[in-house]
Amino acid sequence: MPELPSVPELLSTAVQALGGKERDGQVTMATAVDHAIDTKEHLAVQAGTGTGKSLAYLVPSLRHAVRTGRTVIVSTATIALQRQLVDRDLPRLADALSGKLGRQAKFAILKGRNNYLCLNKINSVLPEEPAEAELFDAFAISRLGREVQRLNEWASDTETGDRDELAPGVTDRAWRQVSVSSRECLGKSRCTFGQDCFAERARAESAQSDIVVTNHALLAIDAISGIQILPEHDVVVIDEAHELVDRVTGVATAELAPAAISAAARRCTKLIDEREVDRLEGAAEAWHEILDELPAARWDTMPNGVAPALALVRDAAWNARTALNPPGSTSAQGDQDAAAARTQALAAIDEVHDSAVRALTAFDEPDPAARRDVIWLAADDIRGVARKTLRMAPLSVGGLLRARLFGTATVVLTSATLQIGGNFDGLAITWGLPARSSARSDTGAANGAEAPSDADTVRWSSLDVGSPFDHAKSGILYVAKHLPAPGRDGLAPAYLDEIERLITAAGGRTLGLFSSMRAAKAATEALRERIDTPILCQGDDSTGALVRKFADDPETSLFGTLSLWQGVDVPGPSLSLVILDRIPFPRPDDPLLTARQRAVESRGGNGFMAVAANHAALLLAQGTGRLLRSVDDRGVVAILDSRLATARYGGYLRASLPPYWETANPEVVVKALQRLTAN
Repeated sequence: MPELPSVPELLSTAVQALGGKERDGQVTMATAVDHAIDTKEHLAVQAGTGTGKSLAYLVPSLRHAVRTGRTVIVSTATIALQRQLVDRDLPRLADALSGKLGRQAKFAILKGRNNYLCLNKINSVLPEEPAEAELFDAFAISRLGREVQRLNEWASDTETGDRDELAPGVTDRAWRQVSVSSRECLGKSRCTFGQDCFAERARAESAQSDIVVTNHALLAIDAISGIQILPEHDVVVIDEAHELVDRVTGVATAELAPAAISAAARRCTKLIDEREVDRLEGAAEAWHEILDELPAARWDTMPNGVAPALALVRDAAWNARTALNPPGSTSAQGDQDAAAARTQALAAIDEVHDSAVRALTAFDEPDPAARRDVIWLAADDIRGVARKTLRMAPLSVGGLLRARLFGTATVVLTSATLQIGGNFDGLAITWGLPARSSARSDTGAANGAEAPSDADTVRWSSLDVGSPFDHAKSGILYVAKHLPAPGRDGLAPAYLDEIERLITAAGGRTLGLFSSMRAAKAATEALRERIDTPILCQGDDSTGALVRKFADDPETSLFGTLSLWQGVDVPGPSLSLVILDRIPFPRPDDPLLTARQRAVESRGGNGFMAVAANHAALLLAQGTGRLLRSVDDRGVVAILDSRLATARYGGYLRASLPPYWETANPEVVVKALQRLTAN
């Protein structure tokens, strides 16, 4: 085919067709992405809000896909961005560039199998095992019945079977009645509904597409499992890349709970000898008894009595698995329902067995800082009942990403917040890439594992294309240096006084970001008595509904915690003030982050800076980024934690923030907010 137009020419065509404005940062980023694809050198790009980074990576990606016939994977962390790409950006871009590219570009969205309705399961007579907490809850059971009935009706109408297209949604419990995991799936060739399977149709469509949009979790599963889920590709674009490590860690985390063992045993009933089922139930009881005696905490060594209980679970699960699938047998024996029951039982048993083996072998390495996994006992509150679960998460995912992601494709990572402390190294090391600056000794291996020598052979570059916003003229960063350092007993009276004064000056229009739900609720209750303008609090309604109410009424304020730090996009006068109650350091009892911090310290690094400070810097950058969402926005970011101005690490944290005009003078801030309100 004839040579395609250059990326700048394609980008210009796209921007004009979409009625937008081409920005210098957008052009710079698109050119850099194109260069990375051509040279096969990984690229990290920080692109501020309003840059137009979606077009900046989609245009060179489409050009590469059309020119080579190879699929490009675009991975996101949130459903909102997936929908933006698939429902808005890609359809418009494909139309705009069809003439220049010589054909209409093809794109698809691909999710994990359990996101799609399973036709075999919805037509099966097999009931899902009830959750322990719901066995005697009549309300939960009746609600479940209503939701499953609605899902059955929806199954006749939907063209995609995609859970995200169901409105209103249903509970996870109801969705499990009509979906299966990859392990539970019979497989296309053995399933009566294989030819009509929604998940298989989505995979087939993705294989014929130029761009496939997916999520970080499926990207991780594709890498970890070794089973090809995504279509063949040589380029991966990771948007919202600041979330990558957490999402991959989540996928690689396993757990072992007594209830899960019992549920696996019940799935085996009538499929294997009753004695093997009883043995598995006995192992579940023994596991429950030993966990009940132990406190919720990280395990640096295997507690007394745990190893025999784990071995009992492992052996009982293995015997059950052998009985379910004896040598020489096939899972297709019997009718369709029997085959499905056997496959689902095998999936449950395999999960129990693999988790028990993982826990038993986790302590083979004497040095905790050198172990592959972090093990801890968690106590979860389920409807007022404490349930203990053993959890296992990787100390580091850098090696996995380096081998299975960066070692197999050219990767472009982008986000509005990738620089921590003024450089890219903090996040790069967590991705398994080598550090590039002198900050290496300070940031250490921020995910707990030092990048081995082979990481230094991985070639990558970084680029900050800036932002279309003039932060110094549009926003003020106010650090309340006069306030006492935050304590452990909740919000001090001086903090509530400061919040009241700021919100009053702003006339509402405030997003309050708190480090805990307890603090957010306490501030809401106290300030509703002291302020005339409305205050919404996370938990009063769905987060989406609360954000819409907040955006629709400029006098309304919204208080909340973690999801609001990253999930609010409200341009205009409804958001003129962002208040952060304290520096968002991780909880000191977080088992995974404290283990990663200790691993850095064991090699002579600064664990606090590598883990806790980097964690806080990333969230601070995300939280303060809520203020300016359009070039016309103006306002104040108020951080009430005086440590940002007084502590030694304060400068490092501030270097991660946009370059707002800074002050510690409350009078200056109050007058600025009053002027904004008057306008």
